[in-house]
Amino acid sequence: MRGIWAIAKKEFWGFFNSLIAYFFAIIFLGAVNVLFVFMVLFPNGQLNMTPYFDFLLYGMWFIIPAVTMRSWAEEKKLGTDELLLTFPVKDWEVVLGKYLAGLAFFGLILVLSFSVPLSTALLGKQSWSVVLCGYLGLLLVSAAFIAIGQTMSALTKSQTIAFVLSLIICLFLLGLNNLGGLIALPRGLSFFINYLDIGYHFDSIARGVIDSRDIIYYLSLILFFLILNKYWLDRRKWA
Repeated sequence: MRGIWAIAKKEFWGFFNSLIAYFFAIIFLGAVNVLFVFMVLFPNGQLNMTPYFDFLLYGMWFIIPAVTMRSWAEEKKLGTDELLLTFPVKDWEVVLGKYLAGLAFFGLILVLSFSVPLSTALLGKQSWSVVLCGYLGLLLVSAAFIAIGQTMSALTKSQTIAFVLSLIICLFLLGLNNLGGLIALPRGLSFFINYLDIGYHFDSIARGVIDSRDIIYYLSLILFFLILNKYWLDRRKWA
């Protein structure tokens, strides 16, 4: 655990040494907040936070791959990954440390975004149960996207390739439900596709329905990509 904490601490503060992280965080929150205020709040005058969560959800599809693309790719490009893996820590500790650092950084961004529900609460009665469930769903989605982004970064030295691969996979998982609606599929297959869709589980949680199947889905997705991340590290050492 000490090794995980050391790596996580190093990687977390590393985000603040990068202007790219600041840039994307500001652009992300600024764009989402402006869209919500001028497309939902002002025109309708309603305190419905569902559109805000949708903006955050689809914004994460772009921002998380942009932030995680340098996680391993930059280490490989600079050759520091070899040095990192020679430290007295296990590979899985490095993987978890980097992952927890990314999760903590994006969790901080979500905390900053909480200023919007707090501000709108001054305009009328806020449904805090819906808000908290929405943020729980966003945290789970971000946790899955970070695992995907860092695993794609472990595949290549190119940050651009890692970014594009993460975008494609995250978009695929967000659009599976829509794909199932466009194509006539057998009922069993349609249910399976819906279950694999990230947005399907997010919508369920955002409505206030905390189902163990949704939690298991996200945890399974995270675990799969973290194991894949470690596999790529092991494969490189074998080579």
